[in-house]
Amino acid sequence: MISDIHSNLQAFEAVLAAIEESEAEEVWCLGDLVGYGAEPDACTALARERCAVCLVGNHDLAVLGALDVSAFSETAKAAVEWTRGVAAQETTEFLAGLRPSLSRQGFGLFHASPRDPVWEYVLTVDQAEAGLDAQAERVGLIGHSHVALFFTRPAGSSRPGQATGAQAGEGAELAIADGGWLLNPGSVGQPRDGDPRAAWLELDTERWSARFHRTPYDVEAAASAIRRAGLPGSLAERLSVGR
Repeated sequence: MISDIHSNLQAFEAVLAAIEESEAEEVWCLGDLVGYGAEPDACTALARERCAVCLVGNHDLAVLGALDVSAFSETAKAAVEWTRGVAAQETTEFLAGLRPSLSRQGFGLFHASPRDPVWEYVLTVDQAEAGLDAQAERVGLIGHSHVALFFTRPAGSSRPGQATGAQAGEGAELAIADGGWLLNPGSVGQPRDGDPRAAWLELDTERWSARFHRTPYDVEAAASAIRRAGLPGSLAERLSVGR
């Protein structure tokens, strides 16, 4: 399970190599293939080739012109405009064929949240409670926040305030066979939890378990590509600090 690649080819390739070494049979992507980085066409081509499931994210929709960017930061807007100017037709056609939410093998997949699969950040227990109420599946997979985390609520719980959650570090493993869950794998291309390594999540759909992973990649190469493209320098600088 991967999310928020954001045109970072170096991180995406490193994560795909790590997945190849795992026992994973499929790659599911929760969206934002393009955005802050400098390789939108290459990242989209890899997703088209390697991902069994792929969602569309808010940055993807913004590049397509299907989303108002007034709520974006100035750097995010600049990245959208740059990507619109360089993305190949094949890239935009692929993005245009994707949806922000799906159901797969008993899991709900959402770019952002079950309540709002395009925009809502799920970062608090209250937001998670609302998402758990809204989703049809017992386990939901969410992206968008760029933070590896999880929320859970005991089976049969009907009272508010029963959910708990936490950030998930490398190697954290969860047994998700019971109760309600929202799992966020973190970001491949631009983590925001203080760890610059690319984040992804390994699901065992038979044992109902989830394991969080971090994979190092060539951060400087990704930053150099951003600078060469003429994108805002802050997009390159933030990669090394995971913010």
